[in-house]
Amino acid sequence: MINIIWFFLIFTGIIVALFTGKIDIINTVVINDTTEAVKFSIGLTGIMALWLGLMNIAKKSGLIDGFGKLLRPITKLLFPDIPKNHPAISMIIMNMVTNMFGAGNSATALGIKAMEEMNSLNNNKKRATNSMCMFLVINMSSIQLVPITVLKIRADAGSINPTEIIGTSLIATTVSTIVGIISVKLLEGRN
Repeated sequence: MINIIWFFLIFTGIIVALFTGKIDIINTVVINDTTEAVKFSIGLTGIMALWLGLMNIAKKSGLIDGFGKLLRPITKLLFPDIPKNHPAISMIIMNMVTNMFGAGNSATALGIKAMEEMNSLNNNKKRATNSMCMFLVINMSSIQLVPITVLKIRADAGSINPTEIIGTSLIATTVSTIVGIISVKLLEGRN
């Protein structure tokens, strides 16, 4: 579906450019903006590599398991159908920690792994479990302690004080996560 939407947007842009006589803008945008997209992607690769490496070290050192024990009451409340020592809990915590530090792109691989682990407990593979829905909402709303990716984008764009958004980001993402959790819990009863 998203491919159709992108095709429609690009096709419409080209048609409008043809009818308005501004086809040269398309060439300029393609040449300049594709270069910027590659630079941006390479810049994010460094952040992603750093976070994935840190999360792997934390997992192997037992730090994630320690967080798991500390957060067990919360994870039990949010994900009651996941067994106590199941690998999904570790993946969920790694994903949440990575998201909290704003490395959302790095958290994607951990989120996919968490979903795979939760799906291994799922009896109906064509339908998401309550825990999978809860994880998706928490992953998407994600409390941001330090939004590293956004700070990098702001710094690259020449912001004088790229860190000034930390407070408002923390408030907004905390509220969105709480609202998301409450919504999922309310909808769980409607299964």
